[in-house]
Amino acid sequence: MRHFTRRTSLALLASCALAAPLSFAQTAWPNKPVKIVVPFAPGGTTDILARAIAPDLSKAFGQQFVVENKGGAGGNLGAEQVAKSAGDGYTLLMGTVGTHGINRALYAKLPYDPFKDFVPITLVAGVPNVMVVNADFAAANKVNNVVDFIKYAKANPGKLNMASSGNGTSIHLAGELFKSMTGTFMTHIPYRGSGPALLDLAGGNMQVMFDNLPSAMQLIKAGKIKALAVTSSQRSAALPDTPTVEEAGNLKGFEASSWFGLLAPAGTPPDVVNRIQQEVAKSLATPALKERLAALGAIPSGNTPAQFAAHIEAEHKKWADVVKASGAKVD
Repeated sequence: MRHFTRRTSLALLASCALAAPLSFAQTAWPNKPVKIVVPFAPGGTTDILARAIAPDLSKAFGQQFVVENKGGAGGNLGAEQVAKSAGDGYTLLMGTVGTHGINRALYAKLPYDPFKDFVPITLVAGVPNVMVVNADFAAANKVNNVVDFIKYAKANPGKLNMASSGNGTSIHLAGELFKSMTGTFMTHIPYRGSGPALLDLAGGNMQVMFDNLPSAMQLIKAGKIKALAVTSSQRSAALPDTPTVEEAGNLKGFEASSWFGLLAPAGTPPDVVNRIQQEVAKSLATPALKERLAALGAIPSGNTPAQFAAHIEAEHKKWADVVKASGAKVD
């Protein structure tokens, strides 16, 4: 009997030893810095939101959450980098409506699968886009509203350059939708992010842009660019006196908002995903961050991974219809 008990004890010890590494791995994460890849250049809304939540995540987990910008190809380069990274919780993506809602319908071939290659963590925030024009251009040509802009565009075909943060972004598609619904033509000039595009818009090299509201807000307040309308179905509390494109241009059904959320490579452990989601939700619920995002026109979320997955699926279906209707394609 004593021999049986000893063998049983050894078996239990061996079983515990085998289980220990898994348990340790789960509780030890993170034991080194975590990278949040922003698939656009610094200065845009994707970058602003990633840097807004990174400090709280660093504090909560005791490791630095470092933002890395990798712009290009409408967000596809950064998304591809994360898709091909290990699912160990140390590389995350600040995904967008472009990388996970639009690009699959817009591009002939993607270097990643927005569904199979990622695990949704949480929707960080949704924002309206805003139709903005260079202030000097608006003053010189008496463009005070959307109707004035449409009249100018029809009278001056080929003279307007429309900036965007890249092919396939909601900023690009909002402009394409506007063109198709108004019968106007503007030359699309894609950049590697909103930051450089806004600089050229403020500098007069571009005339119009349908930018995310948070990244455009500072230049709007400074008078460098002029807000004509927001692209959401309702006015934004951050710009209450600015009408929607639908009401200002009499364009029934016009709506092109953006969203931003954290995703991880496929295979990332569920406990890691859930822990990140919970801390992001806590961060977004703090009065200081809520006030900061509200001032930028962003609406914080922090929903569950399952809710975010359902949101991505619905957005993909919606934007596939928009891409088809607009005729926009990128090879």
